[in-house]
Formats: sequence, C-alpha cells, structure tokens
Amino acid sequence: MRIPYSPTLRLRRLAAELKQGRERSGLTVSQAGKALGWTASKISKIETTETRRITAGDLDKMMDLYKVHEPSKRQAMHALARDARERGWWSKYKEIFGSQALPDFEAEASVIKSFQALAIPGLLETREYAEAVFRGGRYTSPGEIERRVEARITRQEILTKVNPVHLRLVIDEAALRRTIGSPDVMADQLRYMLHMAELPNIDIQVLPFSAGSHAALVAPFSILEFPDHLAPPIAHVDAVTDSVFFEEPDEVSRYNATFGDIQGTALSTTQSAQFIAEVLKTLEEDA
Repeated sequence: MRIPYSPTLRLRRLAAELKQGRERSGLTVSQAGKALGWTASKISKIETTETRRITAGDLDKMMDLYKVHEPSKRQAMHALARDARERGWWSKYKEIFGSQALPDFEAEASVIKSFQALAIPGLLETREYAEAVFRGGRYTSPGEIERRVEARITRQEILTKVNPVHLRLVIDEAALRRTIGSPDVMADQLRYMLHMAELPNIDIQVLPFSAGSHAALVAPFSILEFPDHLAPPIAHVDAVTDSVFFEEPDEVSRYNATFGDIQGTALSTTQSAQFIAEVLKTLEEDA
C-alpha cells in the first residue's frame, strides 16, 4: 500500500513545531544546543529540515527542554517524526522526478491549480499518450520509457483516492490541437479528459487561441495548496533538467494572481467540455 501522505511535509511541520517550541521557551539556537549538550548546528539543521531523520530520543529531549508535556501533543510530534522517516513510492524514481519529488507534495495537496500550454498535463494523460510524449524526446530504451510511463500513471492515483485532490486545470488550445502519438491516441486522450472532467473534484477550462494575449504567456506552472494545519502553498515550475519550487509568500501570490487572471480569460468548464468535444469530433472525422 502506498503512503497516503507526504514525508517531506510531515518533516517540515515537525521542524516548525520544534522551532516554535524553542522560541516560546525564549531560547536561542545556541542556548538550546548548549542545554542539550549538542552543537547549535544540530539544532539549526533540525529546524531547517536538513536533518531528515530525528530519533525518538532526540525528539523527547527537545520536547522536555521546550516544556511540551501534553501527552497528545507529544504523541502527535512522534507520529510526525515516524511519518517523516518513511519513503514514498516516488523515491525509487528519483532520476525521473529529481531531488525534490513533485509527487511527494502532491500526495497531501488538497488543491492543485495548474496551467499547461503545450501538452496534456501528466495527471490527466492516458498511458498511450504519455508513452508518445516520452518517445518524442531523445532516444530512450523501451524499458526506460515504460518506467517513466509507470511513474506518471502512478501519480494519477491522487485524483481518485479517498478524499481526492481538487484539480483546477487551465489548458491552452495548443495542447488539444497538437497530435501526440497518432490521431487515435489523441482521440482517446480527449475522450479520457472528458470522462475525468465529469468527476466532482476536477475542473478543466480551455484557453482558446481567440483569447489572444493573456497573463500566462510564460512557462506552465502549478500551485499546490495543503490543509491549513500542514503547510503553506507552494508553486512548481518544470525546468529542462529539474523542477523548481517557489515557497516565498510573495512568489506564490504572483502565481496565484496569474492563475486567477487566466481562469477569468478561459472558457467556463461547460464551454470547455463542449470545445474539447468539438476538437475530438474533428479528429474522428479526419480519421
């Protein structure tokens, strides 16, 4: 069974709780380290999540020093530490997802707002479409392509799990018009999108060519939001060699503003479904 939570977010939450506990106790990093017989660097690395594994013994010592005595609070923090030590299914695909795995954050996101311009987003791709996308790059062995496809398809489980993520997608018309694989593959892909658009947790809007210039004439991006108690929202942008995450509030705010602008410019979800159906009909007639 796959882990239904994000070890990285659990670690960040634990680190934040420990930092707040130290600050409430009126201790500096150096003072806390001295009281525990540790270096200030050890405290700092725990609070900044550079230390990914916090032992139960060390956690108890920190909570004792910070006067965290409530049993339920201590149990909750130990649970965070245990969850943070787990490895998600995506850890075996590190060469695909990069050093910061997007699925790690997706696992516990409550809302994902995404703008895609050139291709159907990975969370809504069919297996055949995804395979065709990967074949469009540099030559890669069939085995490696299959591995990448499996990783991409596995990501999609967040859309149909219990308490699924709410996906709000704005997709440029170009992604619908570009035939990836073959007309049959593309037609199946559009049918799948229409099927997924019927789910209550998925909203798809099309940004048509007729909209002209718009606020997102930049790289595709996603904004991930989490339950209030867990973590603040982050923005994600795919780069050629790796993923880039933006976490500063002002940076995420700019991406949110841009997404709001293009949502207002795009067709409604009902109009978008009709638009996709028309593109599909054209594909079927040309087949």
